[in-house]
Amino acid sequence: MSQDRTRIAIVIASTRTGRFGPTVANWFADQVRQRDDVDVDLLDLAEAQLPEVLADDGPAPRAVRDLAPWLAAADAFVVVTPEYNHSFPAPLKTAVDWFYDEWQAKPVAFVSYGGISGGLRAVEQLRLVFAELHAMTIRDTVSFANYPDLFDADGRPIDADGPELAAKAMLDQLTWWSDALRRHRALRPYQG
Repeated sequence: MSQDRTRIAIVIASTRTGRFGPTVANWFADQVRQRDDVDVDLLDLAEAQLPEVLADDGPAPRAVRDLAPWLAAADAFVVVTPEYNHSFPAPLKTAVDWFYDEWQAKPVAFVSYGGISGGLRAVEQLRLVFAELHAMTIRDTVSFANYPDLFDADGRPIDADGPELAAKAMLDQLTWWSDALRRHRALRPYQG
């Protein structure tokens, strides 16, 4: 992996049975792989199985220790999230709360899906959460409103032009911020 390439970790936020998150995440990962300046990791919170109870003392649980290097190695993050009850899934909040340094001074972008709002209410709340962690959220998003009607049986958007353009614009911003923040962290470590 070249140091000039951006390492993006795509986080699949939903852990529910029958979830749609992997479909959206795999489509987005395919968009990322079309670029020659990016490497991508898929991090599925259903597989991470992070403990729901946060502990302040003693060593971190094994699942936390196993995920930490993946998050730390990322230059940028893309959170793929549904909207549940006008918010984001609890396992995502758990994943955010188990870590701190791994998120700091790195850009975070969002791909959301849901009903009429396309998951954007969840994204707005996540912007507040990531700001507290000193992460920089990307303004542009990719959003799928009423998502079950938008994807074909192969997991691809039926009308791909709009989502593909949105993904390209968001990735351009994400890689720009990733490069700027990575270079600056190398010059002067972030003191959050």
